[in-house]
Amino acid sequence: MTATSRSTAAWVRRFHPSPDAPVRLVLFPHAGGSASYYYALSQALAPDTEVLALQYPGRQDRRSEKCIDNLAELADRTYEAVLPWLDGQFAFFGHSMGSVLAFEVAQRLRRDRGDLPLWLFASGYPAPSRLPSGTVHLRDQAGVVQELTEVGGTDPQWLEDQDMLDAILPAIRGDYQAIETHTWTPEAPLDCPLTMLVGDDDPHTSLDQAAAWQNHTTGNFALRIFPGGHFYLDEHREAVADTVSGTLRSLLNTASA
Repeated sequence: MTATSRSTAAWVRRFHPSPDAPVRLVLFPHAGGSASYYYALSQALAPDTEVLALQYPGRQDRRSEKCIDNLAELADRTYEAVLPWLDGQFAFFGHSMGSVLAFEVAQRLRRDRGDLPLWLFASGYPAPSRLPSGTVHLRDQAGVVQELTEVGGTDPQWLEDQDMLDAILPAIRGDYQAIETHTWTPEAPLDCPLTMLVGDDDPHTSLDQAAAWQNHTTGNFALRIFPGGHFYLDEHREAVADTVSGTLRSLLNTASA
C-alpha cells in the first residue's frame, strides 16, 4: 500500500512501516499530544497493521508552526493531509480530542468521496452530540498545569521544568481551545461500525457520555470499559492493541470469506 505523491511528511509518522499490511490505521492524538504518544501502540500493531500517527502543528518537530486552535479548521487540514494515504482499506483511532477529530475527518471523507473508514475507534471523550464546554484554555499557567496533573498523560517532570512548560503549553492551550469551543453540527450518523473505549474513572467522560457515541453510527457499536482514568491506555496498551487488531482482523476475514 503506497500513498500518492502529495507531500504529507509534516503530518504523518510511520514508526513501524508495514507496506504489505492489509489495512492502515490512522491514529489521532489527544489535546497537547503528539504522534510519539502512539509509538508503543504502533509497535504492538505492526506488521499486521500499517500505522500512521498524526503530528499536529505546534509541537515537537513542528513547534515553529502555529497551533490550530479551531477544531473545524484542524479537521479540514488533517483531512487534506491524510487523504493521499486512504487509497486502500483503512480505519481511524482517536483518543480524547483525537476521537472527535477522527469523527470530523470521517464526516468530511463521506461528504467529499462517499467513503468511510472500515471502523472508527473513539477513546476517552464524550460523543460529539454530548460535547462539554470548558475553560482550561483560558486559565493561567498554574491552572493549565493543574488540569494536566489531574488527567495524567504528561510526564510530571515536564510540569516542573519551566523551559519545558514554555515549549509545550502553547500547543496544549491551543488544542484545549479547539475542543472546548467546538460545537457539533447535527448530521446523519456514519455508516461505519464504531467502538468506544473508555476508562471507568475518567473525569472527562462518564459511561453515559461514552455510550452516546452509539447515536453517531448506523453500524455495529461496541463499548469497551477499562479500569483507569483518562489515560487508561498507558496501563492497558496491550489490551487496547488486542481490541483494535482483533476487530480489524475479524472484519477483514469476514470480508474475504
